[in-house]
Amino acid sequence: MAKKLSVVVPTFNESGNVAELARQVGEALDGVDYNIWFIDDSNDDTPKVLEELCKNDTHCHFHHREGEAQTGLATAVIEGFNMADGDFLACMDADLQHPPAILRPMYAAMLSGADICIPSRLIRGGSDGGLNVIRKFVSGTARWMGKAALSSLRKISDPTSGLFMFKKSMLEGADLKPIGWKIMIEVLAMCSYRLVVEIPYEFQDRNSGESKISKKVTLQYIEQLKNLRTRGIRHDSVIVTRWSPEFTESMVKKYCEKKMTGQTADEKAGN
Repeated sequence: MAKKLSVVVPTFNESGNVAELARQVGEALDGVDYNIWFIDDSNDDTPKVLEELCKNDTHCHFHHREGEAQTGLATAVIEGFNMADGDFLACMDADLQHPPAILRPMYAAMLSGADICIPSRLIRGGSDGGLNVIRKFVSGTARWMGKAALSSLRKISDPTSGLFMFKKSMLEGADLKPIGWKIMIEVLAMCSYRLVVEIPYEFQDRNSGESKISKKVTLQYIEQLKNLRTRGIRHDSVIVTRWSPEFTESMVKKYCEKKMTGQTADEKAGN
């Protein structure tokens, strides 16, 4: 049976990116039952751009939050998760550094039985080439801090990314209280799951706009780690499997080759 996918995209002053993002998501998910939920905290013309986009593309929906930007990206994502109606939920940035084409192999991983799919820049076939030297250092330090603080992150190669897909049912009963920007570590620490699939991806150069990294964001991340050390649940039985580029391609062919009907190769064969 086909599964619906909702892609949640938090936006803050991303008027130059949202239309192109929606176009690329549509190309990546051709034949998939999907929608996009833009949760917007912008103070520029992004809401007007999103309003026009949603008029012209029925896959797109947006919600503009007034006076809530200071609470951080993670709360926007949680609001999007609650509004979305997909069986699977994905989170990705609006700046196109997360390439929308990766959504298709992520969807294949979910159809194969994963509870969470996390694209990784740090396994074979992946790359963080879209980061400059300073941001690579900041990203590496954040990963080290996260793994040192939280056992639930230690098996994950790229735990501080904002790009992931998971079963919406994982949210049931989860005590999510995100701070700042790192929503995936909140999900990894607070939700119950069994199988994580990592697939390789290449982090891209920003299409337009500016990075949101700041001292405030860094302090929020530290506060979040301290908070999750006391709230996080145990994940001793979690299995993490890493797909090679070749295996990822084969699984896309297996689960996503039949367009428009949602029928997989196994279903076509009567299995």
